Amino acid sequence: MKQIRAGVIGVGYLGRFHAQKYAAMAGVELVGVVDVNPEQSAAVAAECSCSAFTDYRELLPLVDAVSVVVPTSYHYPVALDCIEAGVDMLLEKPMTTTLAEADELIERADDRSLVLQVGHLERFNPAVQAMEPFLTTPVFIESQRISTFKNRGVDVDVVLDLMIHDIDIILNIVKSPLDQIHTVGTPVVTPTTDIANARLVFVNGATANITVSRISRVNSRKMRIFQPGSYINVDFANRKVMTIQLGDQLLESGMPEQDIKISRFPESDALRAEIEHFMTSVRERSQPLVSGLAGRRALDVALRVMDQIREHQKHEVYQQVRAGLKR
Repeated sequence: MKQIRAGVIGVGYLGRFHAQKYAAMAGVELVGVVDVNPEQSAAVAAECSCSAFTDYRELLPLVDAVSVVVPTSYHYPVALDCIEAGVDMLLEKPMTTTLAEADELIERADDRSLVLQVGHLERFNPAVQAMEPFLTTPVFIESQRISTFKNRGVDVDVVLDLMIHDIDIILNIVKSPLDQIHTVGTPVVTPTTDIANARLVFVNGATANITVSRISRVNSRKMRIFQPGSYINVDFANRKVMTIQLGDQLLESGMPEQDIKISRFPESDALRAEIEHFMTSVRERSQPLVSGLAGRRALDVALRVMDQIREHQKHEVYQQVRAGLKR
């Protein structure tokens, strides 16, 4: 097995976990970690037995592949330097803040035959992977992703922070161009949107209703999928999938008989699975499950949702909301 030299750029809360996974992985040498905070990079480097850097450009000549886990506003310049250095990359979501930036990264990575994987972690949740064989023709999808407030990742609003996960999954299972978007959202705690709802209508008639919040009192990540003759309920957080298949026989109530199956999965390490997949793509020079194009598609819809929310927030009531937040 070829030994891959890896690094992590940005070892804050999430980047530290990336470093731990690389350090424990067979066939991988974690060469170094980077953070603008020298104490943070030194602490993670000591924990993972690798070198510490404060300038990622010093790391790039020493590695074959990196995870880029810096704040979203820095994704584009850091990723561009990685590509110019000929380094394969796992780029955390959202891949960039604009489509023009995403397009340039995709084009340049393709020109150099580099692996560009986008970190849509939920794709590696066993519940997501288990629901795929039951998908036929999704007609209506209802998704809810709510979490308690954490004072990190607030450099972007809740659409790029949370909703983009569900957008990515839904685009992957509906496989139809988007026709209409209807949205609403508001800031509550931060200056950006903290709670939002988007209704996506596709050209084939499928509809998805997505609600996200990062100011809830509880954590919940669920999706319900309705399709002709069947229903799928996915609990991402608890790794559980329930499917109901309607039979041909009618019950006394008039409802068709139902074949109900519940699949539960043991606690798994989705981040490890994601990084292992990235390492396989690097080793085999294969297309990753979540390619740059997949990341770009999710970003495109997320930005359209955000644009419509901003238009909606021009109404008078939202000016009062923002005035209240400034007090």
